[in-house]
Amino acid sequence: MLRYSADRRTLLYLVGMTALLAWQWSLNTIQPALYVLHLFLSIAMTVISHNHNHLPMWRSKKLNAITDYWLTLLYGFPAFAWIPTHNLNHHRYTNREGDYTITYRLSERNNLFTLLSYPAISTVYQQKPTRLFLATMWHTNRLRFFRYIGQYITLVIYVGVLLWLDWRKALYLVIIPHQVALFTVLTFNYLQHVGTDEESRYNHSRNIVGPLMNLLLFNNGYHTVHHDNPSTHWSELPSAHAQVADRIHPQLNERSFWWLVLRTYFLAPLIPRLRQASMRLERIKRESAPDNDESQTRTTLAAFHPEAAAKS
Repeated sequence: MLRYSADRRTLLYLVGMTALLAWQWSLNTIQPALYVLHLFLSIAMTVISHNHNHLPMWRSKKLNAITDYWLTLLYGFPAFAWIPTHNLNHHRYTNREGDYTITYRLSERNNLFTLLSYPAISTVYQQKPTRLFLATMWHTNRLRFFRYIGQYITLVIYVGVLLWLDWRKALYLVIIPHQVALFTVLTFNYLQHVGTDEESRYNHSRNIVGPLMNLLLFNNGYHTVHHDNPSTHWSELPSAHAQVADRIHPQLNERSFWWLVLRTYFLAPLIPRLRQASMRLERIKRESAPDNDESQTRTTLAAFHPEAAAKS
């Protein structure tokens, strides 16, 4: 019933996250090792939700709808929200003007402050497309509208009941993991696009090509080919990336997520040689500079034929 057998791993993560949540709820104390695993799986839920949104796991529409609700509870936000903010907007504009998730909305700088403030700023601006999408569904497809609103209602009831049962456990096991997951997925988006060239055919996204992250998070590091063909199943992204890897600027194929963060936001401010120039700003600088040949021609005309130079 799965579209791809590789999604057995996805299903294992979903069942494992659900079981881990239930097990920890039954305990009287928080187990640090289990809690770290819990937070990791919460982040993995965002990746699974993203993948399921682009290419639903099941051949059955009913199972896909049930999985949407399942992910809503584990991810901490209605699964449908990927459609207006991600599918219809981010993939259309890819960090260009019009993208509600642009990385340079308030500043062209790429530092620790812009990294940490981006999730909150992006969240605020993503509310508009979500509202407009729901309004459109209300007028065009009431069934889908109520299904999407049902995700909000189910999430609120779920969190409310758990808070009523034990607000401390609900805080540690549900609310904090939800917020960590939401913060992390927006941080991923920032790192995947900040300083890239949104107008380039192959340099519009940053990739994490190291094996560990891609093994644990469903090849989420291969972002260029994902933008080129969003419906490509996550299991096929490595081979798709291999076909275009040599066309992507080496600066945008990072081996390690953690080295990228450490180098960019902690070491580069102290060691200038580790800084990477913004490919977006470099392109803008080139576009705004006068053409060298034309500039040289005008200089020559001005020196020998002032009248012709004035007309040119």
